[in-house]
Amino acid sequence: MASKTYGIDFGTSTIKICRKGQGLVLDERNIIAIADKKTIIATGNEAFDIYEKAPANIVVTYPVRYGVIADVANMTALLIHFIQKLSGSKRPGSADYIVATPTDITEVERRSFYDLIASSGLKVGRVKIVEKPIADALGAGLEIMTARGVMIVDIGADTTEVSILSLGAIVLSKLIPIGGNKLDEAIKGIVKKKHNLYIGDKTAESIKKKLANALPGLEAVTNVYGRDVVTGLPMEMTVNSKTVYEAISEYLYTIIDAIRIILERTPPEISSDIIDSGIYVTGGSANIFELSGLIKKETGLKVNICEDSANTVVKGLSRIMDEPQLSSLADALRPKNLVD
Repeated sequence: MASKTYGIDFGTSTIKICRKGQGLVLDERNIIAIADKKTIIATGNEAFDIYEKAPANIVVTYPVRYGVIADVANMTALLIHFIQKLSGSKRPGSADYIVATPTDITEVERRSFYDLIASSGLKVGRVKIVEKPIADALGAGLEIMTARGVMIVDIGADTTEVSILSLGAIVLSKLIPIGGNKLDEAIKGIVKKKHNLYIGDKTAESIKKKLANALPGLEAVTNVYGRDVVTGLPMEMTVNSKTVYEAISEYLYTIIDAIRIILERTPPEISSDIIDSGIYVTGGSANIFELSGLIKKETGLKVNICEDSANTVVKGLSRIMDEPQLSSLADALRPKNLVD
């Protein structure tokens, strides 16, 4: 048996790694910068610093898209770099790995996470898979090993996963291609349309963090910098929260629709549990202003925004590694009960 165990959350926007007995040990942007199609010049947060600023010969790219691995070669390079960084050695010793994967993906996509680690060239012991909603719920401090049903909504960078859990397993799950990045794109689009201003992804993300609101009524503004559509010159512009709400509200209601679909198909006995405990919301976009108010307004249910919502999955992986009674939750691939 390997002396070390790592838990990995391959997020679209960030990669988070925990180590058995130590908790979260790495939290960096899941991005890589490559010069002339061959030379890695930056990874993680360093690569993000040069994103949208690099010359033509440097490609800065995210290897995970919509919750699954889109670029195996670059993701492998990132994984090796980060494990070497954590071990302090170019030749890390043998380690076991536990990987969190979305539930509502194909078996081929799920196995790609396993294959990525197994064929990485690292010294690999055992590789186990855990369904992301299970890790998410554990990291949020929820009790999922009993017959009491739990509903959790994870709003990530590219996807939102809505899940019902009971007895340590997924009862229902739905993954939709809406997340923080889609909100950023919508903000970029409306700023261009209303203000004739091109802005970058980083600026759109900054606007979202400052002004995004799930219900109308917030009054706030921020100054942003971009390029004028007409003149092509650099320009400063003031954007208000009303404009941001107009951009993102359609996508927030798509998330509400996914929640409703799951609730409609939830067994009655579990529905009663959810009425008692409410809906738990995690993920990087869980802290959008008044998101809990919107979900409560549309479902009539209590809403709990989880503490440290961006790190609940990796916290759950830590619990699975550290608490022997939870180790059975990380296992081989098995069929899923999904909602189309």
